[in-house]
Amino acid sequence: MKLLTFRTENGLQLGIKTEKGVLPVPNDSFTVKKVIENGSEALNELADLQDKAGPQAQFLDEATLDLGPCVPDPGKIICVGLNYRKHAEESNMAIPETPILFNKYNNTLAGHGDDIPLPDDSEQVDYEAELAIVIGREAKKVSKDEALNYVFGYCNANDLSARDLQFRSNQWLLGKCLDGFCPLGPYLVTADEISDPNALQIRCTVNGEVRQNSNTSDMIFHCDEIISYVSHYMTLSPGDVILTGTPEGVVLGYPESERVWLKDGDEMTVEIEKLGALTNTMRK
Repeated sequence: MKLLTFRTENGLQLGIKTEKGVLPVPNDSFTVKKVIENGSEALNELADLQDKAGPQAQFLDEATLDLGPCVPDPGKIICVGLNYRKHAEESNMAIPETPILFNKYNNTLAGHGDDIPLPDDSEQVDYEAELAIVIGREAKKVSKDEALNYVFGYCNANDLSARDLQFRSNQWLLGKCLDGFCPLGPYLVTADEISDPNALQIRCTVNGEVRQNSNTSDMIFHCDEIISYVSHYMTLSPGDVILTGTPEGVVLGYPESERVWLKDGDEMTVEIEKLGALTNTMRK
Protein backbone atom coordinates (compact mmCIF):
# COMPACT_ATOMS: atom_id res chain seq x y z
CA MET A 1 0.00 0.00 0.00
CA LYS A 2 1.15 3.53 -0.80
CA LEU A 3 0.18 6.21 1.71
CA LEU A 4 0.62 9.97 1.44
CA THR A 5 -0.40 13.16 3.20
CA PHE A 6 -1.87 16.29 1.67
CA ARG A 7 -2.52 19.72 3.09
CA THR A 8 -6.08 20.94 3.69
CA GLU A 9 -7.54 23.92 5.53
CA ASN A 10 -7.89 21.60 8.53
CA GLY A 11 -4.30 20.38 8.45
CA LEU A 12 -2.67 17.30 6.95
CA GLN A 13 -4.93 14.51 5.75
CA LEU A 14 -4.02 10.90 5.01
CA GLY A 15 -4.62 9.48 1.55
CA ILE A 16 -4.20 6.12 -0.19
CA LYS A 17 -2.69 6.12 -3.67
CA THR A 18 -4.77 3.88 -5.96
CA GLU A 19 -5.12 3.31 -9.70
CA LYS A 20 -8.21 5.54 -9.61
CA GLY A 21 -6.48 8.39 -7.82
CA VAL A 22 -5.97 9.31 -4.17
CA LEU A 23 -8.62 8.02 -1.79
CA PRO A 24 -8.87 10.46 1.16
CA VAL A 25 -9.07 8.85 4.58
CA PRO A 26 -11.27 10.52 7.24
CA ASN A 27 -9.12 12.50 9.65
CA ASP A 28 -11.19 11.43 12.64
CA SER A 29 -10.28 7.80 11.98
CA PHE A 30 -6.69 7.71 10.79
CA THR A 31 -3.46 9.65 10.78
CA VAL A 32 -0.10 8.39 9.57
CA LYS A 33 1.00 8.06 13.18
CA LYS A 34 -2.05 5.99 14.13
CA VAL A 35 -1.65 3.73 11.11
CA ILE A 36 2.01 3.09 11.88
CA GLU A 37 1.34 2.46 15.57
CA ASN A 38 -1.52 0.03 14.84
CA GLY A 39 0.32 -1.78 12.05
CA SER A 40 -1.41 -4.63 10.26
CA GLU A 41 -4.74 -3.97 11.99
CA ALA A 42 -4.85 -0.41 10.65
CA LEU A 43 -3.65 -1.48 7.20
CA ASN A 44 -6.42 -4.08 7.05
CA GLU A 45 -8.95 -1.37 7.87
CA LEU A 46 -7.54 0.88 5.16
CA ALA A 47 -7.65 -2.01 2.67
CA ASP A 48 -11.28 -2.59 3.63
CA LEU A 49 -12.01 1.12 3.17
CA GLN A 50 -10.45 0.97 -0.27
CA ASP A 51 -12.36 -2.17 -1.24
CA LYS A 52 -15.67 -0.60 -0.21
CA ALA A 53 -15.08 2.61 -2.12
CA GLY A 54 -17.93 2.48 -4.58
CA PRO A 55 -18.87 4.60 -7.60
CA GLN A 56 -19.75 7.51 -5.32
CA ALA A 57 -16.32 7.60 -3.70
CA GLN A 58 -14.38 10.80 -4.29
CA PHE A 59 -10.94 9.95 -5.65
CA LEU A 60 -8.66 12.97 -5.86
CA ASP A 61 -6.25 13.88 -8.65
CA GLU A 62 -2.82 13.63 -7.06
CA ALA A 63 -1.44 16.34 -9.35
CA THR A 64 -3.82 18.87 -7.77
CA LEU A 65 -2.84 18.08 -4.17
CA ASP A 66 -0.38 19.97 -2.00
CA LEU A 67 1.54 17.04 -0.58
CA GLY A 68 3.09 17.06 2.87
CA PRO A 69 5.91 14.87 4.18
CA CYS A 70 4.73 11.26 4.05
CA VAL A 71 5.81 10.85 7.70
CA PRO A 72 4.88 14.20 9.24
CA ASP A 73 5.82 13.74 12.90
CA PRO A 74 8.61 11.22 13.50
CA GLY A 75 9.88 10.97 17.04
CA LYS A 76 13.45 10.60 15.76
CA ILE A 77 15.18 11.20 12.44
CA ILE A 78 18.43 9.23 12.49
CA CYS A 79 20.88 9.45 9.60
CA VAL A 80 23.79 7.27 8.54
CA GLY A 81 26.82 9.00 7.03
CA LEU A 82 29.27 7.61 4.47
CA ASN A 83 27.25 4.43 4.05
CA TYR A 84 27.90 3.81 0.35
CA ARG A 85 31.32 2.47 -0.50
CA LYS A 86 31.78 4.58 -3.63
CA HIS A 87 30.57 7.71 -1.84
CA ALA A 88 33.12 7.22 0.93
CA GLU A 89 35.79 6.77 -1.71
CA GLU A 90 34.80 9.91 -3.66
CA SER A 91 34.86 11.87 -0.38
CA ASN A 92 38.40 10.63 0.30
CA MET A 93 37.26 9.23 3.64
CA ALA A 94 38.01 5.87 5.20
CA ILE A 95 35.40 3.11 4.94
CA PRO A 96 33.61 3.22 8.31
CA GLU A 97 34.01 0.22 10.62
CA THR A 98 30.69 0.99 12.33
CA PRO A 99 27.76 3.15 11.15
CA ILE A 100 28.35 6.90 11.49
CA LEU A 101 25.20 8.36 13.05
CA PHE A 102 23.85 11.88 13.19
CA ASN A 103 20.36 13.32 13.34
CA LYS A 104 17.90 15.78 11.91
CA TYR A 105 14.83 17.36 13.50
CA ASN A 106 11.22 17.82 12.45
CA ASN A 107 11.88 21.40 11.27
CA THR A 108 13.75 19.82 8.34
CA LEU A 109 10.69 17.96 7.02
CA ALA A 110 9.20 18.89 3.65
CA GLY A 111 6.87 17.27 1.16
CA HIS A 112 7.03 16.44 -2.52
CA GLY A 113 6.73 19.63 -4.56
CA ASP A 114 7.75 21.95 -1.72
CA ASP A 115 10.22 24.76 -2.27
CA ILE A 116 13.27 24.48 -0.02
CA PRO A 117 14.79 27.73 1.28
CA LEU A 118 18.46 28.29 0.59
CA PRO A 119 20.22 29.51 3.75
CA ASP A 120 21.46 33.10 3.68
CA ASP A 121 25.02 32.35 4.78
CA SER A 122 25.78 29.16 2.87
CA GLU A 123 27.10 28.84 -0.66
CA GLN A 124 27.63 25.08 -0.65
CA VAL A 125 24.24 23.34 -0.55
CA ASP A 126 24.31 19.73 -1.72
CA TYR A 127 21.72 17.07 -2.58
CA GLU A 128 21.79 13.51 -1.20
CA ALA A 129 19.36 10.86 -2.47
CA GLU A 130 18.60 8.37 0.30
CA LEU A 131 16.40 5.42 1.14
CA ALA A 132 14.49 6.07 4.36
CA ILE A 133 13.32 3.30 6.70
CA VAL A 134 10.18 3.93 8.76
CA ILE A 135 10.01 1.89 11.96
CA GLY A 136 6.72 0.10 12.64
CA ARG A 137 7.06 -1.19 16.19
CA GLU A 138 9.29 -0.72 19.19
CA ALA A 139 12.74 -2.13 18.57
CA LYS A 140 15.29 -2.55 21.33
CA LYS A 141 18.41 -4.69 20.94
CA VAL A 142 16.97 -6.58 17.98
CA SER A 143 19.08 -9.02 16.01
CA LYS A 144 20.07 -8.46 12.40
CA ASP A 145 17.99 -11.50 11.40
CA GLU A 146 14.85 -10.03 12.98
CA ALA A 147 15.44 -6.36 12.19
CA LEU A 148 13.36 -6.02 9.02
CA ASN A 149 10.33 -7.37 10.89
CA TYR A 150 10.27 -4.04 12.72
CA VAL A 151 9.90 -1.98 9.55
CA PHE A 152 6.56 -0.41 8.64
CA GLY A 153 7.68 0.89 5.28
CA TYR A 154 10.09 2.88 3.15
CA CYS A 155 10.21 6.21 1.34
CA ASN A 156 12.46 8.52 -0.65
CA ALA A 157 14.46 11.12 1.26
CA ASN A 158 16.78 13.96 0.32
CA ASP A 159 19.41 14.57 3.01
CA LEU A 160 20.13 18.13 1.96
CA SER A 161 23.41 19.43 3.37
CA ALA A 162 25.01 22.87 3.58
CA ARG A 163 28.60 21.67 3.38
CA ASP A 164 30.26 24.91 4.50
CA LEU A 165 28.08 24.91 7.62
CA GLN A 166 28.39 21.14 8.07
CA PHE A 167 32.18 21.30 8.29
CA ARG A 168 32.37 24.56 10.24
CA SER A 169 33.05 22.28 13.23
CA ASN A 170 33.50 18.56 13.73
CA GLN A 171 29.79 18.27 14.52
CA TRP A 172 27.68 18.02 11.35
CA LEU A 173 24.41 19.20 12.89
CA LEU A 174 24.30 22.81 11.68
CA GLY A 175 24.65 21.97 8.00
CA LYS A 176 22.11 19.16 8.21
CA CYS A 177 19.27 20.70 10.23
CA LEU A 178 18.21 23.76 8.24
CA ASP A 179 14.51 24.25 7.62
CA GLY A 180 13.21 21.97 4.87
CA PHE A 181 16.45 19.99 4.57
CA CYS A 182 14.74 16.57 4.83
CA PRO A 183 12.02 16.13 2.20
CA LEU A 184 10.23 12.78 2.54
CA GLY A 185 7.86 11.26 0.02
CA PRO A 186 5.85 11.36 -2.02
CA TYR A 187 4.69 7.99 -0.66
CA LEU A 188 5.18 5.89 2.41
CA VAL A 189 5.29 2.43 0.84
CA THR A 190 4.50 -0.47 3.16
CA ALA A 191 7.19 -3.07 3.72
CA ASP A 192 5.24 -5.87 2.02
CA GLU A 193 5.77 -4.11 -1.33
CA ILE A 194 9.57 -4.07 -0.96
CA SER A 195 10.95 -7.60 -1.02
CA ASP A 196 14.58 -6.51 -0.60
CA PRO A 197 15.44 -2.94 0.45
CA ASN A 198 19.10 -3.77 -0.12
CA ALA A 199 18.62 -4.16 -3.88
CA LEU A 200 16.85 -1.02 -5.10
CA GLN A 201 17.90 1.35 -7.87
CA ILE A 202 18.44 4.86 -6.51
CA ARG A 203 19.16 8.05 -8.39
CA CYS A 204 19.04 11.83 -8.19
CA THR A 205 18.63 14.32 -11.01
CA VAL A 206 19.21 18.09 -10.89
CA ASN A 207 17.38 20.06 -13.58
CA GLY A 208 16.96 16.78 -15.45
CA GLU A 209 20.65 15.85 -15.38
CA VAL A 210 21.46 12.54 -13.67
CA ARG A 211 23.86 13.23 -10.79
CA GLN A 212 23.53 10.03 -8.74
CA ASN A 213 22.76 6.60 -10.18
CA SER A 214 23.41 3.58 -7.99
CA ASN A 215 21.84 0.72 -6.08
CA THR A 216 21.26 0.22 -2.37
CA SER A 217 23.37 -2.93 -2.69
CA ASP A 218 26.41 -0.61 -2.52
CA MET A 219 25.60 0.17 1.11
CA ILE A 220 28.37 -0.66 3.53
CA PHE A 221 25.83 -1.38 6.28
CA HIS A 222 22.55 -2.73 4.96
CA CYS A 223 19.11 -1.92 6.32
CA ASP A 224 18.92 -4.86 8.71
CA GLU A 225 22.40 -4.10 10.09
CA ILE A 226 21.54 -0.44 10.63
CA ILE A 227 18.32 -1.16 12.50
CA SER A 228 19.99 -3.75 14.70
CA TYR A 229 22.97 -1.48 15.43
CA VAL A 230 20.89 1.59 16.32
CA SER A 231 18.47 -0.45 18.44
CA HIS A 232 21.31 -1.62 20.66
CA TYR A 233 21.95 1.97 21.76
CA MET A 234 18.54 3.62 21.63
CA THR A 235 15.00 2.32 21.56
CA LEU A 236 13.40 2.76 18.15
CA SER A 237 9.71 3.69 18.26
CA PRO A 238 6.90 3.46 15.70
CA GLY A 239 7.24 6.32 13.24
CA ASP A 240 10.97 6.86 13.72
CA VAL A 241 12.77 7.47 10.43
CA ILE A 242 16.25 6.25 9.51
CA LEU A 243 18.03 7.74 6.49
CA THR A 244 20.44 5.10 5.23
CA GLY A 245 23.09 7.16 3.43
CA THR A 246 23.69 8.43 -0.09
CA PRO A 247 25.54 6.99 -3.10
CA GLU A 248 28.32 8.63 -5.06
CA GLY A 249 27.69 11.67 -7.23
CA VAL A 250 27.10 14.43 -4.68
CA VAL A 251 28.63 17.84 -5.38
CA LEU A 252 31.14 17.35 -2.55
CA GLY A 253 32.56 14.35 -4.41
CA TYR A 254 33.64 16.37 -7.44
CA PRO A 255 37.07 18.02 -7.70
CA GLU A 256 36.87 21.52 -6.19
CA SER A 257 37.18 23.17 -9.60
CA GLU A 258 34.12 21.24 -10.88
CA ARG A 259 31.75 21.71 -7.95
CA VAL A 260 28.48 23.43 -8.87
CA TRP A 261 26.44 23.86 -5.70
CA LEU A 262 22.65 24.08 -5.65
CA LYS A 263 21.26 27.52 -6.48
CA ASP A 264 17.95 29.33 -6.68
CA GLY A 265 15.57 27.54 -9.06
CA ASP A 266 17.40 24.21 -9.15
CA GLU A 267 14.96 21.29 -9.27
CA MET A 268 16.04 18.03 -7.65
CA THR A 269 14.34 14.66 -8.04
CA VAL A 270 15.13 11.65 -5.87
CA GLU A 271 13.81 8.42 -7.36
CA ILE A 272 14.09 4.99 -5.79
CA GLU A 273 12.74 1.83 -7.37
CA LYS A 274 9.12 1.14 -6.28
CA LEU A 275 8.94 4.31 -4.16
CA GLY A 276 8.04 6.95 -6.73
CA ALA A 277 9.83 10.25 -7.31
CA LEU A 278 10.39 13.08 -4.83
CA THR A 279 10.87 16.50 -6.43
CA ASN A 280 11.77 19.79 -4.73
CA THR A 281 13.04 23.17 -5.87
CA MET A 282 15.60 25.34 -4.11
CA ARG A 283 14.50 28.94 -3.55
CA LYS A 284 16.31 31.99 -2.27
